[in-house]
Amino acid sequence: MITFEQVKNNHDIRVYIQKADEALIALGYTEHSFPHMTKVSRDARDILLTLGYPEREAELAQIAGYLHDIGNVVNRIDHAQSGAIMAFRLLDRMGASAEDLAVIISAIGNHDESTAFPVNPVAAALILADKSDVRRSRVRNNDFASFDIHDRVNYAVKESSAAISEDKKAFVLNITIDTAISAVMDYFEIFLSRMILCRRAAEKLGLHFRLIINGQVVL
Repeated sequence: MITFEQVKNNHDIRVYIQKADEALIALGYTEHSFPHMTKVSRDARDILLTLGYPEREAELAQIAGYLHDIGNVVNRIDHAQSGAIMAFRLLDRMGASAEDLAVIISAIGNHDESTAFPVNPVAAALILADKSDVRRSRVRNNDFASFDIHDRVNYAVKESSAAISEDKKAFVLNITIDTAISAVMDYFEIFLSRMILCRRAAEKLGLHFRLIINGQVVL
């Protein structure tokens, strides 16, 4: 039975994550390297543990979260499906069981909003963890004058938190945006499909999805 630590410390996996992020740097994307992978893997695990799912299922979410963007090394287009195939090959060589592999690759293959659906709890947790990672530190463009809308919206986020409510009835994404940098409507222009996907993922886990921007409940 493979563990998250084995995956995290695997040399080949680390190389693919690094090279995938280098490809996205060339394309002008925000950070998709180890900080993002680590945060998504941790948050996906914590979501399931908070809701009382078994520790092993939470660890599978952690593994899927760490590997979810590895397919960007092939191409940004259809990277979820490419990543699922790569993850299958890597984890199969490490001795993962068919049962664990099926859960992990279905979660990875269903995390991108263009084709995603929360097909199981691990996929739902991965979606919520991935799509809620909005923060200024992911912007790598140092030239403010050349910011595109993705740079501007992420850079405008002064504070961001995502957590399950105390009553365990809602997943709450709370964002503070500097409207002098980006209008709230800009956020919806690029993230509306992601927020709809988050709502579906939350529902898969028996939760409501709440989005709060600058103190106002908008979803």
